[in-house]
Amino acid sequence: MTKGINVMDGENTEQAAPKKHRPFGSKNPDAVIELRRQRLYRRQLEGLGSRDLVQQHAKTEQISMATAWRDWAQVNAWNKEDWEREREDMIARIQGMRFKLYHTAYKKGHLQVAAGVLDSLGRVLGEATPEQVAVQVPNLNIQIEQKKD
Repeated sequence: MTKGINVMDGENTEQAAPKKHRPFGSKNPDAVIELRRQRLYRRQLEGLGSRDLVQQHAKTEQISMATAWRDWAQVNAWNKEDWEREREDMIARIQGMRFKLYHTAYKKGHLQVAAGVLDSLGRVLGEATPEQVAVQVPNLNIQIEQKKD
């Protein structure tokens, strides 16, 4: 608010400074947007689908669905970047988890789970390729002969 003196009357008058309105609401600083997206990035491990996750993000952060989907697009870009950067380490960690799962399942007597883990380990190591499986399967040849009179 600015105060001014009306020259004609000699009285004080108050004039409101014009407010600047943004057509799509006020703009958040980049740091606020980054923190909001990081919260969404952390929440993606909760097991929800992407649509549910985005809807809950919009509700909890009190943002529009379009903004929530833009945040989700950034989270997807981060996921791709993380995968490219950590791919080799992830494969080694997954193998370690498979071995741990096998030993735990075997100790507890869950032999079906242990057998499944061994199968997946074998596939990763190239133990059971389709060519090898085809060689082990017997071939049956059936021929029908004409009946002679």
